[in-house]
Amino acid sequence: MSARDAWELASFIVTTLGLPCAILFFAWEQRKERDNEEEEQYQLLSDAYIDFLEVVLRNPDLQLRTNEPLENPTPEQRERMLVIFDMLISLFERAYLVAYKPRMGETEARRWNSWDDYMREWCRREDFRNILPLLLRGEDPEFQSYLRRIAEEERGGVVPAY
Repeated sequence: MSARDAWELASFIVTTLGLPCAILFFAWEQRKERDNEEEEQYQLLSDAYIDFLEVVLRNPDLQLRTNEPLENPTPEQRERMLVIFDMLISLFERAYLVAYKPRMGETEARRWNSWDDYMREWCRREDFRNILPLLLRGEDPEFQSYLRRIAEEERGGVVPAY
């Protein structure tokens, strides 16, 4: 076997074995990178929700962690509550736009279900549901539909089938 034949054989082996392996490795690395980016986005959203809860904690007089609305709020309390609810809607919309997909893998669905739980928890509050039409003005139409459906389910106590 001549040196030229050996080079041709080596070239053939690299082309038939090495190239497909390189393509598979590249695809695997790309998928891993996408997973890391999705995890980072989820973590940023989670951190933002924790920041939001800190705002709630700084306003204990609004009783935002109870299921019952504040009886006879003052105008100043109503204003603060509206601002806090605005912050929450903004966060929910961002989570919806970043994390929600009609068809999700297992990990994506697990991440999204925590946001769905947060939305349902807040939609159980009568005062939040009542002001929802005002809060949703100008928001993404698909997000509006999603949150309205959740609010309706929580108002009626309907448990969604998963």
